[in-house]
Amino acid sequence: MFVFLLVLLSNMLAKRRVSGLYLGVHAMVSHSRSEGFLSRTEGLCRRPGPSTVTDMVLWTILPISLSLVSFLGTWTVYGLAFANRHVCSLSDWGPNYYCKENQTTDCCLVPTISSSGIGAPENSLFTATINAGSFLFLVFCIFHHAHVMEKHACHSMLSKFALVFGVVAALGAFAAGNCNPGYLALLHYLGAALSFMCICFYTVLLTALTGKCVLTGYEKFLYPFRIASTVVQTLVTICYTILFAQEEYYYNHLSAIFEWMLSVNLELFELSFVVEFWFFSSFMLANLLSRREEEKPLMLTLS
Repeated sequence: MFVFLLVLLSNMLAKRRVSGLYLGVHAMVSHSRSEGFLSRTEGLCRRPGPSTVTDMVLWTILPISLSLVSFLGTWTVYGLAFANRHVCSLSDWGPNYYCKENQTTDCCLVPTISSSGIGAPENSLFTATINAGSFLFLVFCIFHHAHVMEKHACHSMLSKFALVFGVVAALGAFAAGNCNPGYLALLHYLGAALSFMCICFYTVLLTALTGKCVLTGYEKFLYPFRIASTVVQTLVTICYTILFAQEEYYYNHLSAIFEWMLSVNLELFELSFVVEFWFFSSFMLANLLSRREEEKPLMLTLS
């Protein structure tokens, strides 16, 4: 996966250099044309030129940091919980040390992401990780929507639906992270269920946008990968939901494995958007905000 992304980034850098050379020659030719012709074409050339390499690298930090914060944070929480014998090992399928009803000592919990963040001291890191991941995911959703609106406004409705599901997923994860399942189990699992469900719809819609919108020129590589990732996310979410409701330890442990699979799969899905953010520019956000300002007088007039 990382080799694939490095090859794509090197190809994009080469394309940017060729594009910069072409723009320089084009500017010299255009400068020699008549003033009347320039005035007629002025309205067609208002877009800024390509971003610098530094700007492009900075924007790619968002999907990379989102994936790394989620991955490193959750696995560190699990490591602390396992070291303190608060959760069982993911490789231990035996129910010998599993906590039964009304048993709290000399036993361990099913190693789900949620149960890893119940006890101290890992519960503080669990909350911080989920909060940071929720915020970064929210920013990720808004920025991707701005990118689609700038390049392919004809698919604005599909992008808005994706944005809604992304925002709700971030809010659900935030609620789950701040409600300790050991004390506020109902609110925690309600937020987690809402987040998992909305993430499934979000990945489906973003994959559909990848097939419809040419944002990078590398969609022929990204689209098949995201289709596979979306199928895995949907099927594993269904299996996880069914197994989580079972009472036997074997099925509960299997549901925990599926939950970790969901987490890693989503992180890889998010990491693939490094390619899109390589082509992202700050003026896309400015255009999105200015478009919202232009819509306000129209909404007031219609009301």
